[in-house]
Amino acid sequence: MLTCSLFARVGQFLSSYFMLVHQLVRILLILLLLSLLPPQMLAQEGSQDHPIPPDTTLPARCDCPSQAEQGSGTLSFAWGYNKSWFSRSTIHFSDHTTDDYDFTLYNLEAHDRPGLEIVGTNLSNLSVPQYVYRLAYFFNDSNDLGIEICFDHVKYVMTQNQTARIEGQIRGQAVSTDTVVSSQFLRFEHTNGANFWMVNFLKRQNLLKSGNRLHWLGLLGKIGAGVVIPKSDVAIFNVETDNRYHIAGYVLGIDVGLRYDFLKYGFAEASLKGAYADYSDVLTVGEGRASHSFFTLEAIMSLGFQVNL
Repeated sequence: MLTCSLFARVGQFLSSYFMLVHQLVRILLILLLLSLLPPQMLAQEGSQDHPIPPDTTLPARCDCPSQAEQGSGTLSFAWGYNKSWFSRSTIHFSDHTTDDYDFTLYNLEAHDRPGLEIVGTNLSNLSVPQYVYRLAYFFNDSNDLGIEICFDHVKYVMTQNQTARIEGQIRGQAVSTDTVVSSQFLRFEHTNGANFWMVNFLKRQNLLKSGNRLHWLGLLGKIGAGVVIPKSDVAIFNVETDNRYHIAGYVLGIDVGLRYDFLKYGFAEASLKGAYADYSDVLTVGEGRASHSFFTLEAIMSLGFQVNL
């Protein structure tokens, strides 16, 4: 039953994702068609072709999907979505100003909230689900290295009504027991984003290419670090605050996947990303603060376009 449920969830995720990809492909195709127009269509009427002299040396091209001139780089932008899983996390809560508590909940479970069904055919909702974007630059050197700025909008939701160990004090009373984490006691979510902002170093290894060099398949590895910028929605003792965006800690990550480049300007990526996120200063309710850390695994799919500089 567990296996069937897992496959059903994966199927729902992929179905929603490909509905969304259909809309993105339409935008991408428009950009591709504009970039692929032959020079003759852009030339003024009456202009004449000038043949290249036989002794002219044409610029060498890199052995890379963008086919840039050697010495030139390639700038790309990609947009996509993720499905995430989280390790258990121990969360510490404290407030000695607007309330009086200092306690820790141990080994809490959490889940994500992909939200792809929200998008449907409405492009205005593209940034509501767990989206990702990447702005990357490949140097097109012999090592095929690059650098990337990436943003992962991951939603972290502490699972309600689980039983967890609590240690500490609440309003002067010592607590040390197992308790059910009900919504009347605590709700803890980074649902406007656990938000990983990172700088990655890239390494591409091409595996296959078509004879006309318009289709490439390769491996893409990434390693990087950055900051976490959550917008946390927290309720403690039935008092709720939807907090502002706030730099709360750091994140480290490794990403490995496949990349398919097509027609020089388009590409698609599918990857798995492992990350460690440390939230040392989470805003909660009033002057309260929380801290926790966790490991996460992301399944990411994205589409993008690239231009040579």
